[in-house]
Amino acid sequence: MRIQSVTLKTIRVPLKKKIRHASHERTESENLVVKVTLASGSVGYGEGVPREYVTGETTETALATLSKVDAARLVESPGSLDDVIRRLEAWELPETLEDPRGMNGNAARCALELAILDAYCRHFDKSLGDVIHLSSLPHLRRHPKPQRVRYSGAITAESAKGEVISAWKMRLYGFAQVKIKVGVAGQDDPQRLVKLRKILGERIDVRLDANEAWHIDDLLEHVRPLREFQPSLLEQPVPHAEVGGLGELRKLLGVPVMLDESLCGYPDGTRAIRERITDFFNVRLSKCGGILPSLRLFSLAEEHGIKLHLGCHPGETAILSAAGRHLASNIANLKYVEGSYDRHVLAENLSVEDITFRYGGWARPLRGPGLGITVAPERLERMTVQSKEIGYD
Repeated sequence: MRIQSVTLKTIRVPLKKKIRHASHERTESENLVVKVTLASGSVGYGEGVPREYVTGETTETALATLSKVDAARLVESPGSLDDVIRRLEAWELPETLEDPRGMNGNAARCALELAILDAYCRHFDKSLGDVIHLSSLPHLRRHPKPQRVRYSGAITAESAKGEVISAWKMRLYGFAQVKIKVGVAGQDDPQRLVKLRKILGERIDVRLDANEAWHIDDLLEHVRPLREFQPSLLEQPVPHAEVGGLGELRKLLGVPVMLDESLCGYPDGTRAIRERITDFFNVRLSKCGGILPSLRLFSLAEEHGIKLHLGCHPGETAILSAAGRHLASNIANLKYVEGSYDRHVLAENLSVEDITFRYGGWARPLRGPGLGITVAPERLERMTVQSKEIGYD
């Protein structure tokens, strides 16, 4: 039951269209995929999405980080899935421990942790959802059994015509919640929201994501004209270096605040609570280090009355989509959920199954051992640009 080998791959995932927001734009996603093979023959897959402007990682640094990890020694020969979880709960990368924000290496950790959990869940004939229920964290609120998930829609900063088309799609597709990107240079957000809110109607919950676009000194000026469109929250309105100013200012905004780029590690979460700078945590698996560190942030939020949002990275393949589905199906009290955009965003995916959400954003829990999906090796090889295998005797 020991780990026999670990294969590290950097891949390029083609997107159907350009994704644009205030911090970045992309037409493809460069991701890290990890394959773990056990001596028993069980195979697991994990994925991380390194973003230099989020956690400071690139695929190169993530690959270098994992090249130094002795995965076989990390888990040794576990007698149960619970043994694996206890070892992974205690595992921290040196890069993460040395980082005051606890985020360096998070995408790398996510990819390896998920691959290990997928492999051992398959070996013990357990679902990844069982990991959530076996976690030792005290404040997690979990459903007794996996539930259906309802995902949010998203309107990125694109052409005026493209935004209108996207808004009509969101309405016709029956979404209850939609996120709109704001703060992109050269765009008039109040005018955009006049059109978009009219199309979406008053019943749809609309939230705004600024991706660090504004500065604390003029934040009120930017937010004031947007309040008439009844946004349910404002995500990451200022750069991380300025979030300390939200402690006092958010009381005047008239809109709840959510941290995203400023919530990458556990130290970020404890600071946000200590300084009272947020109403919501946006937890994303790759950004926050994987399943178990994300659960730790959920537990912290529940303990201190912070509301929960499960996010995703544009360009995630079915591996991270499936992991997010297990979290969303099993964790109670998630106010917003993003993910499983697969068929709508990716020109090609890694799984045999299509786990994209359906009408209204609804999706069923995943069944079967591990992630509950089948990775197609030929598709993985087609996207691979670099590969490294580490064997263990």
